[in-house]
Amino acid sequence: MTIEQSADRPDDEEHPREKQRGPVVLRRSRREEDTTTDQRLLDSRGPADWVHTDPWRVLRIQAEFVEGFGALAEVPRAVTVFGSARTGRDHPEYQLGMRIGAALADAGYAAMTGGGPGVMEAVNRGCSEAGGLSIGLGIELPFEQGLNPWVDLGVNFRYFFTRKTMFVKYAQAFICLPGGFGTLDELFEALTLVQTKKVTKFPVVLFGRSYWGGLYDWVHDTVYKEGKIGEKDMALLHVTDDVDDAIRVVEEAYQAWIEVH
Repeated sequence: MTIEQSADRPDDEEHPREKQRGPVVLRRSRREEDTTTDQRLLDSRGPADWVHTDPWRVLRIQAEFVEGFGALAEVPRAVTVFGSARTGRDHPEYQLGMRIGAALADAGYAAMTGGGPGVMEAVNRGCSEAGGLSIGLGIELPFEQGLNPWVDLGVNFRYFFTRKTMFVKYAQAFICLPGGFGTLDELFEALTLVQTKKVTKFPVVLFGRSYWGGLYDWVHDTVYKEGKIGEKDMALLHVTDDVDDAIRVVEEAYQAWIEVH
């Protein structure tokens, strides 16, 4: 089910539309207006008394970090996988996501996604059905989405920046399947963290040459050749069409990290 379909689906007794507010789920008459905590925090418009409530939000943000750290602290080695929420179950990329999730489970990694539909669901499903630990980190959105049914361990977040911290802190690598703005956002944030050595031994795999090839060529032919990044920065990206190759990159980086630590 796509995001649009989820948002437009009418209520029924067994599947009522819902609104997530952090860990709280609101259904039927309890659903609120279509705004999110992130939006209300970042939007400077509105009455002046909004400013006076910001200090209290610090406690909510702190609580969200505590919840995330507590839920994920004992997670074994994991790989974060990103991809489009709009990918249908009959799409080849959905099947690919299931294969990657299963391969991660077979290699002893937990698979961590945004917990939504599409590619995220496929990865969680493949990992869970292969006997691995399937993790979903959801986010409050203005449209109803919810965690997909193949998430074994799920945490819902109000704030994107809290959620992003969990994606990086508890993963040994990123694998990016074809996706939109959210996937691109996570991709370049991960590259920046590695480039600036905020995280170490953290490979970023772009899966799908036909999808990512144009971006990779632009980064190499424009950004790199104009001196905006260095040769080592280009080496942070690995483009592949092979599941075994992606797992190899993840495993080699993890073993290198183990040697250092």
